[in-house]
Amino acid sequence: MERATNKRDIALGVVVAGTRVGATVGRVALLPVRVAARMPVVGPALRRAGESLAADGHEARVQGRHRLETTAGDVLTSPEIERTIDVAMAGQLTDAVARSLAEHQVVERIAEQVLAETDLEGAVTKALGHERTERLVAEVLASPDLERLLVSAIESRLTVGLTDRVLESPEMQRAVEQVASSPAVRAALARQTTTLADEMVGSIRGRAERVDEAAERAVRGLLRRPPLPRTSSSDARQYAGVATRAVAFMIDVAIAHVIFLTGAAMLGLVASLVGDLRPEWLVAALLASGWTVVVGGYFVLFWTAAGQTPGMRLMRLRVARPSGDPPRLGRALLRLIGLGLAIVPLFAGFLPVLFNERRRGLHDFFGDTVVVHTERAPLMTEGVEIRGDPAQGMMSRA
Repeated sequence: MERATNKRDIALGVVVAGTRVGATVGRVALLPVRVAARMPVVGPALRRAGESLAADGHEARVQGRHRLETTAGDVLTSPEIERTIDVAMAGQLTDAVARSLAEHQVVERIAEQVLAETDLEGAVTKALGHERTERLVAEVLASPDLERLLVSAIESRLTVGLTDRVLESPEMQRAVEQVASSPAVRAALARQTTTLADEMVGSIRGRAERVDEAAERAVRGLLRRPPLPRTSSSDARQYAGVATRAVAFMIDVAIAHVIFLTGAAMLGLVASLVGDLRPEWLVAALLASGWTVVVGGYFVLFWTAAGQTPGMRLMRLRVARPSGDPPRLGRALLRLIGLGLAIVPLFAGFLPVLFNERRRGLHDFFGDTVVVHTERAPLMTEGVEIRGDPAQGMMSRA
């Protein structure tokens, strides 16, 4: 093996030495020509001859390229080449090329190079803004084939299964929970609910006030009394009429009874576990006492604490002393007693509301109170006029 290697090295050395000798001989042979090219008479002639030879060589090269292109075109369009390519594509060459492309990731490298060197965003924007693209999109959208394709896709079992999988996926459930619990959705639902409730209560309140005016005019007409004054300092409309107060009272009674029934049901459940109460008169007495305490406590608590019950708040009413403050515990108890007396004779105790200048009923006389609209009632306290609702903190001194 070492001997063969030495022979190859010797042969290679001979070739290199021959090349060097040939180059030296060529330089020596061309030396007279170089000298002659520098001479004044022979030099221009040699340069013209060289330029002529160069022009002939360039022309020959162009003609040769043209002949080569023509020959290559003829060869590529010949039936033999087509059959050869067809045979090659039908063989294993195609599979081998595909495997080689996948193995060396040729497509990925080409795509990366194109994306790196091409303004893809600008090209896409330009293509989308072209009128031909718009016309093509409009034709596609108007095509009945697209409609049939979409209908087939929607009605296919694959779409149904895909929809079920998407809806049952943890990601979709988390997204729905986040949307449902978002502050924006809760605020929107609260606004919608509040708006609907306000519209309903506002409609009831407006109709009740119109009934107040009509009932007052009718009663004062029967009694041949003049209409109540409508001056800024003494406007009867600032005081609540009989219909508005009746609606607020019914709402409060319903709420108080719900509270009583809930408590009674809980006590009945406890009693059923430890044994029934006997005798029956004792049960009736306890229920009556409990009802009186719950209903009476409901009204007294709200009158003294806030100056208005929940029903009065919905109707935008409040009960107050002439000073503008809510009634205290003693006045609230007297007003509760007067309310009971006003109800007993078929609600006759509410009739003074129809013709009294401040629309006061029997219970208002007992408690020395008035019931006013929170939006329009000026009250006097210690010589200072107060407008608005003191319970809501909306007060402005005039």
